[in-house]
Amino acid sequence: MTPEQFSLLIHPFLTIISVFPLLGIVSYFAWETRQRRLEIKEGDKSKIPPSVGLNHVKIGKILSTAVVIVTLIGLGQPIITKNILKETLWQTNFFQFIFLVLMFIFTIASFILLFLAREKLWRGIFATLSGMGVIILGCQDGVFRRSNEWFWSHYYYGVIVCLLMIFSVAIIDDIYRDKSHKWRNIHIILNCLALLLFIGQGITGSRDLFEIGLWTPPPALMVF
Repeated sequence: MTPEQFSLLIHPFLTIISVFPLLGIVSYFAWETRQRRLEIKEGDKSKIPPSVGLNHVKIGKILSTAVVIVTLIGLGQPIITKNILKETLWQTNFFQFIFLVLMFIFTIASFILLFLAREKLWRGIFATLSGMGVIILGCQDGVFRRSNEWFWSHYYYGVIVCLLMIFSVAIIDDIYRDKSHKWRNIHIILNCLALLLFIGQGITGSRDLFEIGLWTPPPALMVF
């Protein structure tokens, strides 16, 4: 296995040990939170502790952060190996090299500022900037997109999930302030979609590892 092939394993490895376990925990707390809310609404005394809501939000933020990190790693691997290193971009196109480096820094900084922002306007701005950074990086040379089959593409599924996680972080405060529950319903619908896309990610990611070329066939045997 070459170093480039080994680097392909970093993205799925981190996804398996961080994103998917967190996804299970968040889904469990989301279900418990909803069940407790429905029981209280019906006038019953719920046995589910009120801490499930706080845990759902806390682990949800960690999940969103993990998704953004593994997405940037997944995009960074082909950009670095197939674009920057292969084309010696710092020599052949120094402007593009600096642009790519700054785009990674810009995207990470925007996502951090999204967590720190309190005003609705700034949360919207930093969420938009974070999403733009992910999309722009995804459009770079070397990224395996499978655009001819976008409806079954690991790349497009991943970008959509990443954008949904960024959006979820941006509307957390609105969910608790909105008495009409409009934002809560939007949050539920979009994250059910994200859950389905996560399942699709497991299938398409395994397929793409083979298609990109993780496995190298052994040399042909000489016959005398």
